[in-house]
Amino acid sequence: MTSAKISLLSKVLLLLITALFIGSLFVPMWQIELNAPQYPEGLVLKLHANKIGGDVDIINGLNHYIGMATLHTENFIEFKILPYIIGGLGAISLLIIFIAKRKAVLFFFITYIAFVVLAGVDFYRWNYEYGHNLDPNAAIKVPGMAYQPPLLGYKQLLNFGAYSIPDTGGWMLTAAGLLLLTVVIKEYDLFKKKK
Repeated sequence: MTSAKISLLSKVLLLLITALFIGSLFVPMWQIELNAPQYPEGLVLKLHANKIGGDVDIINGLNHYIGMATLHTENFIEFKILPYIIGGLGAISLLIIFIAKRKAVLFFFITYIAFVVLAGVDFYRWNYEYGHNLDPNAAIKVPGMAYQPPLLGYKQLLNFGAYSIPDTGGWMLTAAGLLLLTVVIKEYDLFKKKK
């Protein structure tokens, strides 16, 4: 049963999933938007698979005063390996079209979920270190204050409101995961078995 061939529809969805993985490499994955009275237009960090973009220089300048480390793409190993991981997921999705086995689809889905969990844990660790490891000689010190941005959602950091949300690439990866779940449900007839 688990080695049965997958349907044509599932193959089409896997091709779309491949396109979503590869396409996500060319747009920002995540963004952290900062709003404050002195910056009514807002400041934004754009996290791509391979670099940090957006208002990095301005944010680094502000962070210097409160003792936060400056952000530089080359300081993060993630930006070196993430494009290969996402590209690899795209290649696996394409390969499964030719393998065409249900078991391969299920294994790929489990692999993708593991990637999402590990990426989330790593992003939390990154935010924690960034917001808690402050320079003791900083010009501005607020006792007991940490500046960890939210993993997802909104958080007030002194006079800045910080919004952490997926960007285009993040939504593409979310869509890829949902389509992959759809393929698993269809190939294993999960809803039919419950009836």
